Amino acid sequence: MRSITAASITAAEARRMRLVAHAFGAPGRTPAQAVARMVAVQGQDLPAVLRAIAIRSAPGTTLDDVRAAFDRGELVRSWAMRGTLFVATPADLAVLHAATAGRMRPQEWRMCAVRGIDEALADRAAEVLVGLLDAGPTARPAVLDAWQAAGIDTGGGRGYHLLALLAYDGLVRFGPFDGAAQLLVGGAAPAVPDPQAALDEALLRFALARAPVRPDDAAWWLGLPKRAIRASLERATGSDGSGALERVLVGDEPMLVAAGSEPGRRAGVTLVPGFDEWLLGYQDRSLVASPAALAAIVPGGNGVFRPAVLVDGRVVGSWRWPAGAGRDGQPLLELVEPVAAGTAAAIERALRRWPHR
Repeated sequence: MRSITAASITAAEARRMRLVAHAFGAPGRTPAQAVARMVAVQGQDLPAVLRAIAIRSAPGTTLDDVRAAFDRGELVRSWAMRGTLFVATPADLAVLHAATAGRMRPQEWRMCAVRGIDEALADRAAEVLVGLLDAGPTARPAVLDAWQAAGIDTGGGRGYHLLALLAYDGLVRFGPFDGAAQLLVGGAAPAVPDPQAALDEALLRFALARAPVRPDDAAWWLGLPKRAIRASLERATGSDGSGALERVLVGDEPMLVAAGSEPGRRAGVTLVPGFDEWLLGYQDRSLVASPAALAAIVPGGNGVFRPAVLVDGRVVGSWRWPAGAGRDGQPLLELVEPVAAGTAAAIERALRRWPHR
């Protein structure tokens, strides 16, 4: 067995490799294909995740195109890892639930229990929910109203945590749209005959779509033990270096990349929406953002991630539209890293041309 020595790449080269891996504006890629490639994308902010999917789909993909993928049942949104909403294909959501529900459902059950929800009440809520969804997609307020009518108090966060609990049970997920609102749907989740093999395959896709990436980033993203995730990704690397992944050193940090991949050329300006996987796909974000840039993206450390401006893959600031600005409003730009005058002009042009308002 030959010894495998990791190649060394610079931080700038690693960021360029990530830009290639994230595949912004990939020709011919549908929204469902873009999400499947990523396994799942952060979805707690619905407008933001629609934009995150659109920018990873073929050029010209609109937010209506992304919504249409949900309407066709190609994409769903549900609680998955770390108690957070994600968008995935139905098949990948089933794989993620097979891997994470054993940890997440007990946590969600504790949130229900402290709010006075016992097993009988949860069973009754499930019965009402299934009966309602059997008739077709249903608005979330209608579900809460049906629970209230059945004597199930939804105040104090009870409705939210019941929905999350029943989502981990595979009974409900967000699907098609009714205007700007996303409706809830039921039905049986796809079967996962071999959960470990399915998770291994999903982890490989996770790594390929975010490389260079640390195994510990994948463990954090999934909320699963590091040892098991490292072992899975080690299988994808291959003990003799013949796997789909290979090791590189970014500085002195070991990371994984697609076998045979090389850094792309210097990149220009890229805009990403809030809560984007460019940042939330990794536990350690220091490769792409300085402490000052992170403070601008997450002001006050409140967990709300603003849209980011990237230059050659590095976060240089944040941007947003003022409340009520509409399609004709001007985006607000906050640069926290120095950029050349030509780059500043390119950022302004990119903001004016951003199509996904």
